[in-house]
Amino acid sequence: MKLSAYHKAQGHQVMWWNPLFYFDVVYKSRVFTDTYSKDKITVTNAGTVIKGGTGYGPGPDLPDEIEHTYPDYSLYPQYSETAYGFLSRGCPRGCGFCIVGGKEGRRSRKVADLSEFWRGQREIKLMDANLLACPDHESLLLQLADSRALVDFSQGLDIRLITPDNVALLNRVRTKAVHFAWDNPNEDLTGYFQRFVEMTAIKNFRNRRVYVLTNYGSTHEQDLYRVETLRRMGFDPFVMIYEKPTAPPITRCLQQWVNNKRVFHVVENFYDFEPVKKLRNSSMETR
Repeated sequence: MKLSAYHKAQGHQVMWWNPLFYFDVVYKSRVFTDTYSKDKITVTNAGTVIKGGTGYGPGPDLPDEIEHTYPDYSLYPQYSETAYGFLSRGCPRGCGFCIVGGKEGRRSRKVADLSEFWRGQREIKLMDANLLACPDHESLLLQLADSRALVDFSQGLDIRLITPDNVALLNRVRTKAVHFAWDNPNEDLTGYFQRFVEMTAIKNFRNRRVYVLTNYGSTHEQDLYRVETLRRMGFDPFVMIYEKPTAPPITRCLQQWVNNKRVFHVVENFYDFEPVKKLRNSSMETR
């Protein structure tokens, strides 16, 4: 959207790529690597093809004059009432499964004010990797609160950085959803989550969501413990599978059970979930 806005400002004609036309420049974006997004399209009808996105590797950042351009939201008219953007970039955690540290740096820093990508839209989807680690996060939370838009902290807030002061600011934000993560099964985060529940104004558990990373050095028992502990504390877990093609069947069943919320709240015991029963019966027959 920023690339489109920038080129339109230069008087260039911008459209989605079409194999029937010739283009001076084609931008080709890819978010994931081959595991999730095969690079199947070969562009032969362009003078220059510029590839970008984490699926192609870290790559260069957008030039400042493009990065700080107001996005061309007309590309996605179906999302006309939602603003997307970053207020901060980077994360100090350096988790082995995450590309953010290598791509954006091991320090969270402010990169924009809200006005750079929001002009009155009803909703804001914030894509910051670790907003609360940013030294300017309190002033940025105030900008979000003053917008009166519904804010979705889509990539997750760091539960370990929750304080009475920043929760008080979060309570002033019209929140569509907050996302946290419990990625490391060897790190006990229950105290942090309990403290947040005591301080937050978000009372609907469906809006208190927690990503649970699996298939990254954890056992099934550790995965299930995190899911059940979060539910008991009043959070809505969401199972993420690292390198899904290598995940064991029991982990896939866990994801199906947890992420299908209708099933998750009706079938309270994981081992009563029908696919799990079939898996266990099949395993017993094999033995």
